[in-house]
Amino acid sequence: MEDTISQLTGPEKAVLFLLSLEESVAGPIVGELDVADLKKLRAVASTMREVSADALDRTFAEFVQRSGQAVAVPRGGLPYLRRLAAGTHGEPTAYEVFEDGGTSSPLARLEAAPPEAIASQLENETPQLIGAVLARLDPSTAAAVLMALPPEREVEVLGRLGRLQELPAAVLQDVARAVADELPAADAETLISIDGVTKAADILKAVGRDPASELLAQLEEAEPDLARDMRMAMFQFEELQRLDPRSMRTLLREMPTDRLTIALKGADPEVMEAVFSGLSERASNLIRDDLEVLGKVRKAEIEAAQQEVVQIALRLEADGAIDLGRGDDD
Repeated sequence: MEDTISQLTGPEKAVLFLLSLEESVAGPIVGELDVADLKKLRAVASTMREVSADALDRTFAEFVQRSGQAVAVPRGGLPYLRRLAAGTHGEPTAYEVFEDGGTSSPLARLEAAPPEAIASQLENETPQLIGAVLARLDPSTAAAVLMALPPEREVEVLGRLGRLQELPAAVLQDVARAVADELPAADAETLISIDGVTKAADILKAVGRDPASELLAQLEEAEPDLARDMRMAMFQFEELQRLDPRSMRTLLREMPTDRLTIALKGADPEVMEAVFSGLSERASNLIRDDLEVLGKVRKAEIEAAQQEVVQIALRLEADGAIDLGRGDDD
């Protein structure tokens, strides 16, 4: 960057100003900026390397009172600005702006890259790190990458992904840099929250029913509890409305009426109608009457009853007895 005033843009001046302040002073200033402004600052901070002390003094004379020597952009540049944004705007907004906010971000470039190319670059990484990268991609992209990995690694990666809860941002940064050349720097102490089971379930749904069933069957041999959790995350109680009447009748024959009644307490009207479509008019009326007089039921008990329904549905699907309406395009 040239050190003449005329060649410094407004965002460049703003970044130099913010990065020259103490964090306690800069924080409230960043808090006044909107997302569009933060994105402008992010774009500048990612390219700035060094500014002469003379340029700082002349350009920011109105708010920088002293500058003793040629200095690099202070406080780590982009990581510092990201930390300020996270502290004032929250981690989700900071993540959007500094990691997923632009088409030039490494993760955005990965989304557009051929899955085979991504898998080729990732296949020598540890299963945990591959899972972490997949967790940050769109499920459809992650599914394609997973299926492009060597077959012997797919289940291992899926298992590690399912166990992820958080990962140091700096670790993910190193892997992403190797895959996409550059990743917006993150504070090494920042932890990225990851719901590994949900992410793995989303990826399995994007993979398609048959490959997902095969992967889960293999995972179940080594980690049955984890495989069960993933199956549960792939199908929620509210999705019962997707069952056809025949499948619903088969499911309801396996479910005790008293537990079904509790599971339907407070359920969405669409779910209730789907369930009643699989019952006789007499049975439907009995459950409706029971719901009216049921009274207050603890949320935990309702959720437990709903999980019983889901578990039965998943067992029947695995046995080929019912269709849960999850085609390969889901």
